[in-house]
Amino acid sequence: MVNYNPKDWLTFIFRFHKADTFRTLTPMMITVGLYALVIAELEIDIIHISETSSLKNFSALHTLIGFALSMLLVFRTNTAYERWWEGRKLWGSLVNNSRAMAMKIEVMLPANLIEDRFFFATMIGNYADVLRTHLRNQKNSSAIECDGFSKAEIKDIVHQPNYIATKIFERINTLYVNKKISNEQYLILNNEMTAYIDVCGACERIKNTPIPFSYSSFLKKFIFFYVMTLPFGYVVSLKYLMIPLSIFIFYVLASLELIAEEIENPFGTDDNDLPTDAITKSIKENSLIIIKHSNKELD
Repeated sequence: MVNYNPKDWLTFIFRFHKADTFRTLTPMMITVGLYALVIAELEIDIIHISETSSLKNFSALHTLIGFALSMLLVFRTNTAYERWWEGRKLWGSLVNNSRAMAMKIEVMLPANLIEDRFFFATMIGNYADVLRTHLRNQKNSSAIECDGFSKAEIKDIVHQPNYIATKIFERINTLYVNKKISNEQYLILNNEMTAYIDVCGACERIKNTPIPFSYSSFLKKFIFFYVMTLPFGYVVSLKYLMIPLSIFIFYVLASLELIAEEIENPFGTDDNDLPTDAITKSIKENSLIIIKHSNKELD
């Protein structure tokens, strides 16, 4: 995710970040400019279309179509941003759930259960880590080895978040069976783990449910035909000024679509995606700090 100062206008205007759509669209903008130049040459110097031509009224049609297109783009960007913001709220919930889980483990587990404390201190962070890579369709082999849980073992698991959650459930159940935690404590920890599963399922719902293909395809075609017909309507009144106008309109419309495409799946590695790497690091650090898991820390 790009960190920036929203009050620094000069940076936004005169600096082109690698995430800026201008870089991505530059080849297509050049193509649109050349296309508009060809149409201008054809209508002005070859066909000699005059101000009285019926094509002059074509601009009014573009105004009406442009209004409809703007409404579609507003809906598109709002839908994509809602998915991005929902993803951010889910990862915020994961942070809170992880802290709450760590605090309850710290208070509930007896101080002499150092091995169990170490397990939870590491596995809470590992769950966030494997969820992060799972949402990117990657395999995570960085899980910390403890209690028969190995990196080689986790690497071959299809759904790693479920596997980590199951391991945590098993350890909680073992503590309950061995009467190291009470029935009430068991139910409290069980509810915390259920919240983990809910976050995972909601993130998968966002990731695996893209914007319908027909809608996305139609909008791209709409933008293409709208920009391709711009020169025919405006070259009569604007002459060669129609060329930069066509490029600018294409840049605005296509940029909105590109931004929506990038943020509709907020769990990837694009510059405008959620900072899941930083959030995961924070969860790991908090868990290790909250849960004391060594003799030195317990003294």
